[in-house]
Amino acid sequence: MVVGAGIAGLACARLLIERGLDVRVLERGEVPGGRLASPEVDGRPVDLGAAYFTVSDPAFGTVVAGWHERGLVRPWTSRFAVYGPSPHSPDSPGPQRWSAPGGLGSLAADLAAGLPVEYGVAVRDLAGLGDARVVLAMPAPQAAAVHRPAAAVAVDQDWQPSLAVALRYPARCWPDFAGAFVNDHPVLITVCDDGDRRGDRAPVLVAHTTPGYAWEDAAAQVEAAVREVLHLPSAGAVAAVRRWPHARPAHPYSSGFASVEGVLLAGDGFGRPRVEAAWHSGRAAGREISGKISGTESAKKPSTGDAPR
Repeated sequence: MVVGAGIAGLACARLLIERGLDVRVLERGEVPGGRLASPEVDGRPVDLGAAYFTVSDPAFGTVVAGWHERGLVRPWTSRFAVYGPSPHSPDSPGPQRWSAPGGLGSLAADLAAGLPVEYGVAVRDLAGLGDARVVLAMPAPQAAAVHRPAAAVAVDQDWQPSLAVALRYPARCWPDFAGAFVNDHPVLITVCDDGDRRGDRAPVLVAHTTPGYAWEDAAAQVEAAVREVLHLPSAGAVAAVRRWPHARPAHPYSSGFASVEGVLLAGDGFGRPRVEAAWHSGRAAGREISGKISGTESAKKPSTGDAPR
């Protein structure tokens, strides 16, 4: 059983099905995706969770190539502006960042297609599951609410909250930029031009906050901070707000997953970069389960080499 239909849970479920195993996916929300959240604002998706994803591994690259071929993703940018204490804003070169015209949530929907996902099911504990193998594909603090021993992982990884705020403007009133890192700022971590990453040039910015401003009533302060940092001539209207109590781990594990008293934990708390790490983590957990099941089945089969004559 896989609990959580984010990218890690979906990747795990797909691998198990590929290997001929039965799987059941339970998701407390009404749609898949987890922190690949792309709610509609004014009839267009806005990414309020992950801002983008990168590719460093050929296996994940193959998945992305398939998405690209079908028009689900597009190369976005390899350069982010940098705002900070210095008066200028140099570009920060980096890896190719990818976005999704239909929002990153559309990628989760694609991974979920054909999978046995049950939505609106909140798993509160693991009682009554018998010997079912369980993957908790979610941030470790959420996993700990279901499986108490996972609390140790949550403490080690030190998950930090963040607030995502989408701001709508009457027109594009900022110099062209794809996204920006905001260094040493009390309110902001990143600001992304959602119209640029979406490709429709809509006048929408999305800001993500520091942990200290990760509360829903802080949207007005976020808007003011964006206006100040980007030197905007007028205020933007708050179009959407999403608080993420467990947005990112300060200390992600380098392992692909964790095993805590027989239950596997998977997600973007296991490796970097974030979206790719979640996909790999889910696959790693799936391989662990399928390998153990195969080993158990092999152990049950009678040996023919030493059979009596």
